[in-house]
Amino acid sequence: MESPPEPSANDPESSVVLILRARDGDEGAMNELFQRYSRRLKIWAHGRLPAWARGPADTADVVQDTLLQVIRKFDAFVPQHEGAFLAYVRLTLRNNITDRIRQAQRRGPVEPLSSAKTSPLPSPEQDAIAAELLDRYEAALERLRPDQREAIIARIELRLSWPEVAASLKKPSIPAAQMAVSRALVRLAREMSPARPA
Repeated sequence: MESPPEPSANDPESSVVLILRARDGDEGAMNELFQRYSRRLKIWAHGRLPAWARGPADTADVVQDTLLQVIRKFDAFVPQHEGAFLAYVRLTLRNNITDRIRQAQRRGPVEPLSSAKTSPLPSPEQDAIAAELLDRYEAALERLRPDQREAIIARIELRLSWPEVAASLKKPSIPAAQMAVSRALVRLAREMSPARPA
């Protein structure tokens, strides 16, 4: 009798197994999770923390802080489905980025003010438009089915390759994964439409 194949690095089930092992104190599993999600979160966070809000921290620092925060609360996390941990760390990272932007806005510019320089901070109007758009996107994403949400996060937010998306979504082929992402994006666009009935 053949032994079952090892789960691939992109197999969401292997992440669930790693989470359960890490919760039982397996340091190797914890390190594997840290490495795997570190790469994915760096991709997602790239460009979301403006240079004026970074201070001495860079994107890698924010990601590392996020993962350490998640690990400290690890015992309380129960994986409900395959993409649950990714959604949890992504939300934690988004909240950390939002907090850093707010802190930078409260701090104000670190350079002396000059009438010849334009502010690197967005205008209140730009802030309001961006916040409204992000809120509409996040609300629409939450209204999608879990498989649609995972398809969008995997391909659009995390920029996974098509083979990684197919493995993550358990699709038999790259065209099947592409079709799943395409359908999820159409559904997301409908959900984000201002004409959507309440």
